[in-house]
Amino acid sequence: MWGEVDMEKLDGLAMADLIVGNSIAIREIRGLVRFAAETRASVLITGPSGTGKELVAHALHRASSRTAAPFVAVNSGAIPRELIESELFGHEKGSFTGAIARRIGHFESANHGTLFLDEIGEMPLDMQVRLLRVLEDQKVRRIGSNDDVNVDVRLIAATHQCLESAIAQGRFRADLFYRINVLPIELPALADRLEDLPMLIEHFLSRGFASDNPPVFNDEAMAILMAHDWPGNVRELKNLVERAAVFFQGMEVGTDQMAMLLRPARSARPSEPAAAAAQDLPANVVSLASAQPAAQTAPQAAPQPATPRFARPMDLREHLQNEEKRVLIEALESTNGVVSAAARLVMLQRTTFVEKMKRYQIGRDVAMSA
Repeated sequence: MWGEVDMEKLDGLAMADLIVGNSIAIREIRGLVRFAAETRASVLITGPSGTGKELVAHALHRASSRTAAPFVAVNSGAIPRELIESELFGHEKGSFTGAIARRIGHFESANHGTLFLDEIGEMPLDMQVRLLRVLEDQKVRRIGSNDDVNVDVRLIAATHQCLESAIAQGRFRADLFYRINVLPIELPALADRLEDLPMLIEHFLSRGFASDNPPVFNDEAMAILMAHDWPGNVRELKNLVERAAVFFQGMEVGTDQMAMLLRPARSARPSEPAAAAAQDLPANVVSLASAQPAAQTAPQAAPQPATPRFARPMDLREHLQNEEKRVLIEALESTNGVVSAAARLVMLQRTTFVEKMKRYQIGRDVAMSA
């Protein structure tokens, strides 16, 4: 399982290709998916960001009797508040400014199939009321219409939030929660199923990237991967393997290479392992990573006595988080706040970059344009 999903590439894949792993947790999830696929009940998939909730939803759809009908995926948090009703239920021509033609909503588009509502915890309260009514009646009414349209839709919802807490805070309706949480499926964090790492890496190298000469992760690299806490979960692992396939095609990935792969954006004053890893890169990559503007080059200072590396205890996790936040801010400043460009600069998916901005509370004063 991983985060970014290209549904066109999923055609013909078996459940084992969509839900990758052999840990107890993953085997239980595959069993739950097979069980849920035989019912019409609504399913709520929970788990941290990057664990592959959309892939589980797609696997459930593929295993159900609705597999020949549409699978429509919608990110509730990505739709502007003023457009969400039109997106879900559709509108008639002339029903509001800009409605130049009739539009079929996602519920109608998914008729006889499956509608996947990701990040349902982000849905506004007033829309939660409308959604509950549609789920109860299996009817939608387009904006500007007086007629109801019957729909036969199986709902799969997903969220990384704790909806029980959202209910207590008044941000989510309890009646909607009980309506969508008929069959719950909770996905584990990658750190809780590290035994699946080798299988996931093999999966990404064999199916995820077009390379006839993939890199090989040696025992030292695997030990580092096993010790990593994986805050970005399977999505983070997928991005790391992709970077390895780009920079170290056909090479052995060890300790030095891992230093670069785990902190790809740190180009100024690289650590010794990262510098050693750069020696194994193609010349054009090395020159790109090490190039610094002349104005930033400081004169060489007189040699100073060596200072012990760990003169006092250091919180490594906090240090890495601060470093990651610094890199994100520098990337945004380098691209004048264009998030998509900044994400490409540090070799992350845009959605992953945005999640990290939220985690580190990097505001729109830095990101002037999305």
